[in-house]
Amino acid sequence: MAAQPGQTGGSLRYRQNSYTAAMAVIATRGKVPKVPHTEFHAKPGLLALEEIHGVYGFSGAYSRKMHLRRYPTEQVAPPRLADFDLRAEPTQELPLQPFHLRTARLAAGGDFWRARRPLLAGPATTISVSRPDRSTPAGEFFRNGEAHELLFVQQGRGSLETEYGVLPFRPGLYLLVPKGTTTRWRLAKGPAFFLIVESLQPIHFAPHYLNAQGQATLMAPVVETEIGLPQLPPARDEAGRFTVLVKHGGGRVTRLTLGHHPFDLAGWQGALYPFSFDSADQHSISREIHTAPPTRQTFQSGEAPRNGFAVCTFRPQIEGWHPANVPAPYAHQNVDCDEVMFFSNANYGARRGVIEPGSITFHPSGLPHSPQGEAAKRSLKARGKMSRELAVMLDTFFESLQITGQGLKIADGGYPLSWSKRRHGA
Repeated sequence: MAAQPGQTGGSLRYRQNSYTAAMAVIATRGKVPKVPHTEFHAKPGLLALEEIHGVYGFSGAYSRKMHLRRYPTEQVAPPRLADFDLRAEPTQELPLQPFHLRTARLAAGGDFWRARRPLLAGPATTISVSRPDRSTPAGEFFRNGEAHELLFVQQGRGSLETEYGVLPFRPGLYLLVPKGTTTRWRLAKGPAFFLIVESLQPIHFAPHYLNAQGQATLMAPVVETEIGLPQLPPARDEAGRFTVLVKHGGGRVTRLTLGHHPFDLAGWQGALYPFSFDSADQHSISREIHTAPPTRQTFQSGEAPRNGFAVCTFRPQIEGWHPANVPAPYAHQNVDCDEVMFFSNANYGARRGVIEPGSITFHPSGLPHSPQGEAAKRSLKARGKMSRELAVMLDTFFESLQITGQGLKIADGGYPLSWSKRRHGA
């Protein structure tokens, strides 16, 4: 049912968005009027100001947000460029080759945004890592104005604070942050480590998991009600000078100055908001012979497989139990896809002995790839047993990625020959 005035908590209902063919869990936090765009007083005598945060023009998922007393447009100083940017550094022309990026060897330092390192980039997709060792500075906020973000937490604990509320994070969680969300990061203790996927198009659960009513089918490996919803604290009704850094124009960052705290919502309701999803809630699908990666799909962007990308979660599952099953994957060449894998641990059998925790492998289309060395033979011992890997795979569709200058600095130069070396001991 729709929210009533003064309603709190997390009422949910489901629908299928015909424009994006994606699940929408409609949530309510705080106080919102029953009827959209009608007179509503969050406090006595104070008219709340409505904002719509939406995608695909007025045709996609959206949320309506009720600001206490000021619109989010009220700047009190002229905008100016920030003292840093997040543009992907181009590289010189390189021969076609696979890459192995050792991201755990990047030094930790800075806050979430200033520690961000774009490693792979294409026309609609950018893949970065961030290894911050401090929280967002006081009085500062950040908004990605050009891309939706999917994050995987490799290390660290703390909270993601947004105008929609607070999401705690810990290792193994995904965090999905819609384009245009205003954010702050608070680290609980020590450095953190994030994989970050940016997409020009919205990121959501795969529509083929859903029935006509928008619920996950009983055969799907993910269940939409297992997401973590943000908890909305009391609105910050504060005047002052607050910096909002906005990423735009391919990675430029502009500094805006608001005269009020941006977390000033009395309430919100809708289907577009940040949420978390535990990789442990990816419910594995096994069969007696090898299962291809689509059985492990968690998210997608765009209209895969025509455009956008698919994200798969490789987590522990029973290997095939056929008496002649080969658990290691086959050599494959998906000619329409660039494949990127982030290895949370080093237990992925096809790359064991080559990768380390935090490794990223990048296999561009045009090249087949396969298990390294004698991994297929070794895998026979794993037949019918529980695997131990944790990895995130991303396949783009009809989009070529390029390694950036920052990615090239941490690339394993011997990786293109590692198949031969692992097999023959060269």
